[in-house]
Amino acid sequence: MAERILIADDDAVQRRLLENMVQRCGYEVITVDSGDAAMARLIDPEAAAIDALVLDLMMPGLDGMGVLDKIRDSGLSIPVIVQTAHGGIENVVSAMRAGAHDFVVKPVGVERLQVSLRNALNTSALKGELQRIRHSREGKLTFADIVTRNAGMDAVLRTARKAATSTIPVLIEGESGVGKELIARAIHGSGERSSKPFVAVNCGAIPDNLVESILFGHEKGAFTGATDRHLGKFVEAHGGTLFLDEVGELPLSAQVKLLRALQEGSVEAVGGRKPVKVDVRIISATNRKLLDLVKAGQFREDLFYRLHVLPLTVPPLRARREDIPYLLRHFLARFCAEENRPITSIAGDAMAMLTQLDWPGNIRQLENAVYRAVVMSEGDQLGLADFPQTTAYAPSIVASAVAPLIVDPVFHTMAPTMVPGIDAAPISLAAGSLSMLTAENEVRALEELESEIIRFAIAHYRGQMSEVARRLKIGRSTLYRKLDEAAEKDSSIADSAPSN
Repeated sequence: MAERILIADDDAVQRRLLENMVQRCGYEVITVDSGDAAMARLIDPEAAAIDALVLDLMMPGLDGMGVLDKIRDSGLSIPVIVQTAHGGIENVVSAMRAGAHDFVVKPVGVERLQVSLRNALNTSALKGELQRIRHSREGKLTFADIVTRNAGMDAVLRTARKAATSTIPVLIEGESGVGKELIARAIHGSGERSSKPFVAVNCGAIPDNLVESILFGHEKGAFTGATDRHLGKFVEAHGGTLFLDEVGELPLSAQVKLLRALQEGSVEAVGGRKPVKVDVRIISATNRKLLDLVKAGQFREDLFYRLHVLPLTVPPLRARREDIPYLLRHFLARFCAEENRPITSIAGDAMAMLTQLDWPGNIRQLENAVYRAVVMSEGDQLGLADFPQTTAYAPSIVASAVAPLIVDPVFHTMAPTMVPGIDAAPISLAAGSLSMLTAENEVRALEELESEIIRFAIAHYRGQMSEVARRLKIGRSTLYRKLDEAAEKDSSIADSAPSN
């Protein structure tokens, strides 16, 4: 899915011109004709999120400056590009002081608008990533800090928001690297315990003989090496949230004591003489099926039902591919700032490839791939060559779906090059061209034309498969099926080719 841009302008002609330019830059557009309508759209909790706002300063009713003031008062974090036919220095200063990211004068050119939008979105991504890191460290992470545009993930977050208003035990299930701890921190940061400690424990990383000591504490001299008194994670999290990551890895002996602690609301330190009352909200997570462990006798059934009160299943990254471009933008902005690298974007063919990968390591693998690419890249744009490790595991559809590409210098969109050996009159296709005839002056097969159009669309929309499917007016499942068929055909042709 492309970034969503809101245009607010009372002039219908100017609004239409801006809409066309923004669409040609590869973004999704929503238009309104007043400042009041713009604010209503921005604060609507049921509406899709807006990534940037192009705002006319001179409008009847609530003007552009009024909208900027309301955005600031509402605490909204959205980049705003203001435009007006009156480009005096006073207007520029006032708009910037009111929180605008950039300022353009009507009529704005498409190049100027695209540069402004790209910079605004990159800056917004960096601010969002830095805010997310700060909130995570301060224990104030909220659901607004989670990057997603996937319907399945939205459903998970809606349930998690309801859980945040109570102390109900939550079990977060999902593959490694999908962001289970991020959701746990958002539940904590959105509830009444947000000002209290959030203590995370990786149960799979604790030696079996130290589990009880780390979770429940120990007294001085309780065992060999216990030279000091240790409170334990339960006591440390008193009043707040205790996050038990990979809870399925706990040994059975520790499971018994954990169950008692949850039932009694108290813990007894190793070597202690009396239990200590604790008030802790429990959130647990696992990348394994706990019910299977219960059936295998490796996890206590009574503890399972104590933890499995409200289960949340986080979908893997391959099931939420529309999130990949947004995650890439955030990671790119963060790592470029950390490494002081002037990289501005990811090329269309690289975006297409990254979007189609299965990412078995999920978001963690994607993050590390971008980190490596930023450090090793020598240009100002990341391309396919900057992701050699991920390219090695790319499915065959990547090779067939992405034709050799050229960059249009005005719109920064991608267009497939002409097929060698074909000398036919092309039909204009945006920044590229589509040949209708073969070298033998015969009409090309419909299947070939369809495949080439799909490749062009994937490159043009920078690998954002939901947007490609919407623009081609086909379902996403149909789009992936056609890519699979094209890959199989290319593979069979290669296998049947005579060897030298």
